Amino acid sequence: MNLYKITDKLDIVTVKNILAENGRIALSEEAEKRINNCRKFLDKKLASEHTSFYGINTGFGALHNTKISPKDYSQLQTNLLRSHACGAGEEVPKEIVRLMLLLKIQSLSYGHSGVDVLTVERLVDLFNHHITPIVYQQGSLGASGDLAPLAHLCLPLIGEGEVYYKNKRLTTKQLYKQLKWKPLSLKPKEGLALLNGTQFMSAYGVWQLMQVEELAKMADTIAALSIDAYDCRLEPFDELVQFVRPHAGQRNCAAFILHLLEGSKIKLQSKQDIQDPYSFRCIPQVHGAIRDVIAHVRSVFEVEINSVTDNPLVFPIENRIISGGNFHGHPLAMAFDYLSIALADLGNISERRTYCLLSGKRGLPVFLVKDAGLNSGLMILQYTAASVVSQNKQYATPASIDSITSSNGQEDYVSMGANAATKCYKILDNLKTILSIELIAASQAMYFRRPDKTSPILEQLLGEFQKQVTFIASDRILSEDIKKSREFIEVHLQ
Repeated sequence: MNLYKITDKLDIVTVKNILAENGRIALSEEAEKRINNCRKFLDKKLASEHTSFYGINTGFGALHNTKISPKDYSQLQTNLLRSHACGAGEEVPKEIVRLMLLLKIQSLSYGHSGVDVLTVERLVDLFNHHITPIVYQQGSLGASGDLAPLAHLCLPLIGEGEVYYKNKRLTTKQLYKQLKWKPLSLKPKEGLALLNGTQFMSAYGVWQLMQVEELAKMADTIAALSIDAYDCRLEPFDELVQFVRPHAGQRNCAAFILHLLEGSKIKLQSKQDIQDPYSFRCIPQVHGAIRDVIAHVRSVFEVEINSVTDNPLVFPIENRIISGGNFHGHPLAMAFDYLSIALADLGNISERRTYCLLSGKRGLPVFLVKDAGLNSGLMILQYTAASVVSQNKQYATPASIDSITSSNGQEDYVSMGANAATKCYKILDNLKTILSIELIAASQAMYFRRPDKTSPILEQLLGEFQKQVTFIASDRILSEDIKKSREFIEVHLQ
């Protein structure tokens, strides 16, 4: 099992490797030094000055002017975790909770949060022992940090909350008894450092980015198969077309489609139609634009996961403690909304190709079935795709344009980035269903093209797929085929 040192920079590829390999993590010596130096500076500052420092010797939010007695500093932090653990809704998927742990550790490792190194090491222990705190999807406004989700994430540090361990749901008290661990007593600032931060939003973003690039390639691959299945022209993919409109995503998508169709016999046949529908002809422009969105969103999240996002921030070298707004999730909220629109579009154009394939044109039977009338064939597959596409359009309504004032007016403009994150998660999941339906339609259409063949690359893909989803000779329950097609796509994303 590989050991990954938490050092200065984390990228999405490294995160993916850590999770895929069930890798262990550890703080580097430099990270430990930074954390310790920051903690010592903060303790010295509190002992030598009578200045008010937000959330350290004051209340929180609208209570920021309420002074706290030194004897209550630790209790203040414990109370913070308890009072803010008010999440609701469905549980956050376990893989995303593990990402939250990893990203919280990374943020604290930079030594600007004022936590004790023992607190960070306990988070490391949770990650390495595959202890997954139970966190809920609803409760964060994505502004003062992901307060409610992060409170649930960090409750186990003080011996409270619930966790999953070895596939069992336990109270933290039960877990600690089993492992012979003791709860931590939080020091001044620690609760605030744990709760202020964007790790709920960031974890959702990283998890989705670990999939969307491969899913976009799969969408291109399925589209290429549909191109031959619908007997389309390849002139729109010519490099000269892309040369005079050189968006990177468009160029790369067109080149990839041509690569996938290299050696196709169908593409060499004369075509009856001078032009194809936009859902085929404009694949480079639409799929390419989505590639560019993904690249932009990746750049936003790779900055975020290497940032310090709690408040106030502690700068030992500069001898300053500064209240700011790094916890505000607006960069992420807007990135999620952008990605949501892109993924919804990718599903939208896929459904249009499915519709064309079922239309009974270009030598294909209506609804891609023999004895249409007696058999409905793939008719209702398109209904299902249309339903899911419509739901994605609803989910793609931007969350970042909304704000609801909270904390008695102190937190008067919020990002709603957490809602943007969970909506985008649903869109991504729905997209897999939409693409699985296009893949079924393209595969079924290719049966009616025989003995003509597509390219060797796509013939190999078809051969593998048709072992899972066989030719639909007469009506059968298609929900099972959708399930098998989704599983096929998910295996090829790994």
